[in-house]
Amino acid sequence: MPGTPSTLAAIAVLAITPPAFADDEPYIEFLNSGKIVPTTLPFSEAVRVGDTLHLSGQIGIKPGTLDLVPGGIQAESQQALENIKSTLETHGYAMRDVVKCTVMLADIAEWATFNAVYKSYFAPPYPARSALGANGLAIGARVEVECLAVRDR
Repeated sequence: MPGTPSTLAAIAVLAITPPAFADDEPYIEFLNSGKIVPTTLPFSEAVRVGDTLHLSGQIGIKPGTLDLVPGGIQAESQQALENIKSTLETHGYAMRDVVKCTVMLADIAEWATFNAVYKSYFAPPYPARSALGANGLAIGARVEVECLAVRDR
């Protein structure tokens, strides 16, 4: 019966109870281990939103420095992917958790060389991927790769 004390109490409880999805809102965490990219740079190496890890672009630098590895596109591609692998592992993820990569190449003609290295780090089914030729990658890099990883609960 409307207006009874028990009905009014039930309505009051419903009015102050947050929706069920409120507990499912993603937690945002900005991560910077300092293992790959120096912590003095103005960005996070990764940002975790719920179970999704957004990695900043990685170039072929020697971990903890801003020095590119020598050897051009092949060596830089290997180091960039090693840096990604290390960053993922540092934060509890693995290469198999990667669902999307964006690849930026200083010279799109070096795509085949990059692709050969890339295939040695990922197995089918491969992550979704975009690639583009870019002018002016950070510190003169030949390649930069950013990834998105999702860990199953």
